[in-house]
Amino acid sequence: MNDDKWSIKKIQTPITSETIQNLRIGDKIEIYGTIFTGRDAALPKLVESIKNGENLLDIEGAVFMHTAMSPAGISPTTSNKEEIEESIPFLSSRGVKMHIGKGALSPETVESLEKYGSVFVVTPPAAALLTSRLISSEVVAFPEEGMEAIHRLKVDGIPGIVASAHGESVY
Repeated sequence: MNDDKWSIKKIQTPITSETIQNLRIGDKIEIYGTIFTGRDAALPKLVESIKNGENLLDIEGAVFMHTAMSPAGISPTTSNKEEIEESIPFLSSRGVKMHIGKGALSPETVESLEKYGSVFVVTPPAAALLTSRLISSEVVAFPEEGMEAIHRLKVDGIPGIVASAHGESVY
């Protein structure tokens, strides 16, 4: 029996290019450290702020989870919503190494992930499980967006499966 198919790769943030090179589609992972939240309202604003020369966050080696921070906790939203998917290539080009959400990405976005050395990870839409892995949360950008503001989360083992890496996709 092949034990590799059952093993879980532990990923510490910030993520290095070497870590990304060692990931393959289908890999099961757990993420430890700091991740950012972002979805429909905040991600386009973050892209615009970076284009305008603002440095709101250090996103080199960062992980962005497509979620809001609600009283119920966190759970991924669909990543191929226009406002979210359009942010992925740009944020990857600026150093984001991992995007976490759910759903299939377009072939063009999968290509951009490869070009910029990033991956897309899907995680179960199970708020109780994901929220149980939170250590802390703080708003770091766009507080006017309420629960869709960008939060910096400290996490202890957010689970996921690599869905797009190195120009390939499970979809």
